[in-house]
Amino acid sequence: MTDAASGTARAKAVLADIPRSVVVGVGAALVLLLGSLLLRPMSTEDIQITGLPDHPIPSSAVGSIQIRAGTADGVRVLVDGRETPTVQQRDAHLVQAAGLPDGPHELRVVVPRNPSWLGSVTTTRTFTVDSTPPELLVDDSLRPDGPNKPVMVTGTVHGATQVVVAGKPVPPDPQGGFSAVVDRPDREVQVVATDAAGNHVERMMTVHIRHPGMRAVHLTGLAWTSDALREPVLEMARQGKIDTIELDLKDESGEVVYDSAVPMAHQIGAVKGYYNARQVLDQLHGMGVRVVGRLVAFKDPVLGAASWHGGHPERVVQTAGGQPWSSGYGDYAFTNFADPVVARYNIDIAAEAAALGFDDILYDYVRRPDGHLEQMRIPGLTTTPEAAIADFLRQTQPEVRSRGALLGASVFGISVDRPTEIAQDIRQISQFVDYISPMVYPSHWGPGEFGVGNPNAQPYDIVARSLAAFAKAVEGTDVQIIPWLQDFSLGVSYGPAEVAAQINAARDNGMTSFLLWAPNCRYHDAALGPTS
Repeated sequence: MTDAASGTARAKAVLADIPRSVVVGVGAALVLLLGSLLLRPMSTEDIQITGLPDHPIPSSAVGSIQIRAGTADGVRVLVDGRETPTVQQRDAHLVQAAGLPDGPHELRVVVPRNPSWLGSVTTTRTFTVDSTPPELLVDDSLRPDGPNKPVMVTGTVHGATQVVVAGKPVPPDPQGGFSAVVDRPDREVQVVATDAAGNHVERMMTVHIRHPGMRAVHLTGLAWTSDALREPVLEMARQGKIDTIELDLKDESGEVVYDSAVPMAHQIGAVKGYYNARQVLDQLHGMGVRVVGRLVAFKDPVLGAASWHGGHPERVVQTAGGQPWSSGYGDYAFTNFADPVVARYNIDIAAEAAALGFDDILYDYVRRPDGHLEQMRIPGLTTTPEAAIADFLRQTQPEVRSRGALLGASVFGISVDRPTEIAQDIRQISQFVDYISPMVYPSHWGPGEFGVGNPNAQPYDIVARSLAAFAKAVEGTDVQIIPWLQDFSLGVSYGPAEVAAQINAARDNGMTSFLLWAPNCRYHDAALGPTS
């Protein structure tokens, strides 16, 4: 036997004499020793917490805190010392502790080590909850010098890190004050203040523009072309008896009486071009006369007929049976105020006139036709007629203002206490116009209205009382009342004394502005003085 073979035999004999339990125990110890050498124990560095920025967070953001601890099981989460449930999401635990009060909090994560006799690893983070938005103080409204003019926005803020005015960041000073110039304000200016936690507060400031005032008379497009009708009105302006002329843009017949370039007006054959708007505006502005464009909105037989016969009956107010609503206005006369194409057509004319240089756009027939609503079909109407009319004005106002003009709405006298009869709700309308022009013609009131026995024969009484009601209806708003007054005879003969009585009644209500209406465009200038 060789020496190597002999050594092997002796080793086997020795091992055979060692008990088997000793061999197994030694082997297990070697395995544990090797495991401890090859596997690093769990440490705080293995616990990852995300969703806890250095700045405060709102309570709702606590649910976004994520905890990752590798493959460890039995992870415990405690918030302020209390066990807090978590939701497993892939390899992370989401903390479920919404509704925490504002203030400091402690997050503790306990992860057991493996094997268990190695104990556990604990990591702690502190964070602050802040769910209270900043305090923001601004005025409710802004008053620029005119349409399309800049306006200064000022205010104070507490607890905010950022203030944004009309989309532009404005840093507050150490005391919380801020100011910003908005060059071309829309109908509303938004101010937003945000704190470090992301809480924000928003305020909408309504832009109200004070009308410069007017003493106005109305002329139709054809009247302007007549020397016999135009020249007496211009002479009234030269004498200082009036300072404004209202001139038709689109009248009750649906004709667009100036040289409009609005495509739809040409498509339906509405453009008549009785006067050149640019030339007229230059002439009147050269005299120091303001020009108001009268735009008859929804009484439009031209658009109505073109729509009905062109396969668009939805653009016309209909009877319950689906025929064009007439009710004394004629077929196709009343277009559908709830139809977006009809609305856009009128807004396009208003915007064009404002861009040309008309100082105001004054809508007329901005209403539904009178009659029983339950007998009408108004395609596309999803709200009340009153809200739809107000929304049409809301759409128009920025288009007009952005082009340098003011917006007004002529309304029936009865709208002050009967808004649903023709869908003219004064409070709703007042949100979206610069002034309201109620047609308080004495001849249009019934006996006994506002306690006046014979309104037509008592022009001062009925105008004074009805305008007082309108003033009350707009209390708390910045909208102005500029009334239409009667300079025509209907049942009772009207002359300078009756016209002057109405002007005095308006003045006694604090309304120094007015528009005179005469269907024949002939006015009693004797009722007017240079400061009437």
